[in-house]
Amino acid sequence: MNNGRILTLYDLGRFDLAIRSGLAKVLKQQRWGLVVAGSTIQYRKRIRVFDRVTIRSRVAGFDDRWIYIKQSMWVKGAPVSSVLLRTGVTSRQGTVAPQKVLDAMNIRDWQHEPAEWPKAWIQSETLRPWPPQH
Repeated sequence: MNNGRILTLYDLGRFDLAIRSGLAKVLKQQRWGLVVAGSTIQYRKRIRVFDRVTIRSRVAGFDDRWIYIKQSMWVKGAPVSSVLLRTGVTSRQGTVAPQKVLDAMNIRDWQHEPAEWPKAWIQSETLRPWPPQH
C-alpha cells in the first residue's frame, strides 16, 4: 500500500473518531468542517494486499487553535505506521477555536495538553520556514 492510500485510511479513521465522539453531529448542526493543517508520519512495516488493518485514533491534545490527533495502524497486533496531525474545525468565518468546539459538544473542564513528543513537534513546526514565493 502506498503513502497516499495510507493517509486516506487515516482520514477515514478520523471520520470514525468524529462519529463516535459526537463531533460529527455538532459539525453538521453548526455547518462546520474539518481540516488538516500539518502532519508527520512514520512507516515501520509494509501493509500487504488482504492484510487486516486496525486503525487507532485519539486526541493527543489541543491549543488555542488546533486539535492534535495521534493515529496508528496495526496488522496482526503489531504497529505498522503512526501519524501525528494538526487538525482543525472550520466555519465560513475561519478556524473555530477548540474550546468553542468543546462547548458545542457540552464537554467541560477538559484540558488535554499534548505529551512531550507532540509538544516538541508543535514547537519545531514554528521554526520551519515557509517556502519563498518566486
